[in-house]
This record gives sequence, C-alpha cells and structure tokens, in this order.
Amino acid sequence: MIRLGLGLSVQHPPGDSQAERFRDHVEQVRLARAVGFDLVFASQHYLSHPFTYFQPFPTLGRIAAEADGMTIGTGILLLPLHQPLDVAEQVATLDVISGGRFIFGVGLGYRDAETEAMNLNPKERVSRYVEALEVLDRLWSGEPVTYEGRHFRLKDVRISLPTLQRPRPPIWMAANGDVAVRRAARMADAWFMNPHSTLATIERQLALFRAERAAIRRPMGEVPLIRECYVAPDAATAYAEAQPYLEPKYEAYRSWEQDKALPAGESFDLSFEALARDRFLLGDPARVADELLRYRERLGITAVIVRAQWPGLPQARVLRTIRLLGERVLPRLGL
Repeated sequence: MIRLGLGLSVQHPPGDSQAERFRDHVEQVRLARAVGFDLVFASQHYLSHPFTYFQPFPTLGRIAAEADGMTIGTGILLLPLHQPLDVAEQVATLDVISGGRFIFGVGLGYRDAETEAMNLNPKERVSRYVEALEVLDRLWSGEPVTYEGRHFRLKDVRISLPTLQRPRPPIWMAANGDVAVRRAARMADAWFMNPHSTLATIERQLALFRAERAAIRRPMGEVPLIRECYVAPDAATAYAEAQPYLEPKYEAYRSWEQDKALPAGESFDLSFEALARDRFLLGDPARVADELLRYRERLGITAVIVRAQWPGLPQARVLRTIRLLGERVLPRLGL
C-alpha cells in the first residue's frame, strides 16, 4: 500500500488575493481528506520572489482543523535558519494539535540569500543543522538540557510542552547530494527524497541511503517520495494544461540556483518534455498510477506526496487532480 499525501503549493502570484489563495488550500485539504489522502505537508522558503509564500507553522495550525485523522508535517522546514528551542516548542504544539500525527520534515537549504538575510553565515549552515538536530532531540526528551555547542548554548533548559509522540515525532530529512543522503541515513528516520531529481538519480542515492542504514544497523522505515503531479482525463490535456504553470516555477528555481544544488548530471536547463521525463507525474489516472507502481517496484516507496498546484493554476484544476488521485489512482496503489 502506498499512502498518498498532499504537499500544499504555498507559492502564489503576488497580485492574487492571498486570503482567497489560503482559502483554496483549506478547500484542497478538505477534498483530499474526503477522497482518502493520508498526509498533508507545508514547505518553507523566505524571499520567494517572484511569488508569495505562506509559512508552514501557522499554515499547518489552521490546516489541522480540516485534517482530522490525517498526518500533517513540514515538508520541509529550513532548520539552520531557526533557533532549536523555538522549533522544539512549535513542533510540540503542532504534534498536540494534530493528535500525535505530526512529521518533522527538515532540510539544510541551499539559498545563500535566505541565510544571509537572517544574519547567518552560509558556510556554517551544515554545522548549525547538525547542532540544531542534536539539541532538538534532547529537548524533546522533556528533561532539562544543558548544551554547549558552536552555535547554540543552553543551561538547564526544559521545554514547556512535551510532544505527544514519544520519544519525538518522526524526522524526515530532505537531501540533495550524496553526502547529505548519507547524513539523512544517520540522523533521520527517513530520507525525504528529492522532488527535483530523476528516477535514476533517486534510485542510485537510495542505494547509498540503504547501505548507510545497514552499516549503522538501523531499519529503513518509511520511504517517502515527493513529486509534482497533474492528472487530467487524458495525457495530452494533462501536459498541455500543466506546462504553462509548472514550467515558470522551474524557471524560478533556476534563478534561485536550485539545480546547482542537485547531484551531478541533473539540470533544469531542458525542454519541458525532457524536464518532465522521470521527474513529474503528468497524465491520465491510469498513466499516473502506472508511474507510481513503477516507483514502488524500483524504490519501495511507502508514501508519495504530490504537489498539485503551481502559481496561477486555477483552483478547479487543482481540485480535479486531487479528486482523480483519490478516486481513480489511489485504489490501484493498494494492489
């Protein structure tokens, strides 16, 4: 069985009514829950020109009211930009609000502009990341924490609200490069597989992840995949309707130098057809289901989180994709 999740596409054109766009997300989650989705995630970026961006903690706090019985999570939070004490208490609050159904998705980040705007040194991103995870793990124990690190210092600090899940919520770690994938194997419960890499790259890196897990004698657990997804009654319509919205999003990613953070051999400097191949889930329900079954066969995925909206895409088309996934695709994934 592959669990189905919705990755809220919280980027929008700045000229839109942002209140209406947020109401769209609420409607999307209501429908996703009704048609059988199990998970819903919200991501994070700052300085997201040329788009707006809803931040994940308040977004998930509101969405939780519509997601009863679903698991919610950050997918992902840019942990090096935050103080771990604040993150520990925010996550504990969301874990309680969700009834112990929270996944802490984290990532290193790759944009120097975000890091520098926080008055932080991009060269210290990795060391802050590792320290923050260590501090979080200790804070969530509920015991007083004294910590003397390079970036964070605590003296006899106990968080005010423990997480409902014990010892803590699951940590799903995003990772692009091979070194980061191995780090995820050592420090997280699952690798939040890169939504921008092709199947061949993910398959190669998953082998690295599995080998590292075996070396430290830790079981695999969840194998979650994120993918851009658009479903229409026929494949030609899916490609034609998705391209005007998905292509500009990846042009923005190129301007943010996202593709420079990808493994060797990956690039966004491609035609849309080439960019979509083995990277996006576009097509009619049968084709999308077949693609997901292929991912399960080659990767052993246990969950897929779809991003079904891009800036400017009409809400009716987003809802159609969600409905077709729940009603026409999901039943085939349990076979």
